[in-house]
Amino acid sequence: MASRIHNVSLNALDAYGLAEFWAKVYDRPIDEVDKPGDPEVAIDLGGGMNMFFQQVPEAKTPLRNRMHICLQPDTTRDEEVDRLQGLGAKLLEDFRRPDGTGWVVMADPEGNEFCVERSTAERAAT
Repeated sequence: MASRIHNVSLNALDAYGLAEFWAKVYDRPIDEVDKPGDPEVAIDLGGGMNMFFQQVPEAKTPLRNRMHICLQPDTTRDEEVDRLQGLGAKLLEDFRRPDGTGWVVMADPEGNEFCVERSTAERAAT
């Protein structure tokens, strides 16, 4: 018997507000039963997996990483980094290499880190 991911959980000061950001990242809707101000909000990612946002009273601290995910875009890594910055993400560290490999560490609007990797096509080309 094995386990599978059901939820990727993320603590947030504003569960619905942060879910709005991630819904745009994934191009998936927030669950229709969830409303602004709800303390728990979900996004159905498909395949039985959800991104789940739970409202907590404390802000993120350097010693408490709330979550980390790695995104693999269907466009290029660089196009996705630009798109995410346009949505409000911040670039924290850039590990892109001259040969096209590497990744970028970004933060969502509440400072939660995530990475943007190369796309499948980019991986196949190197």
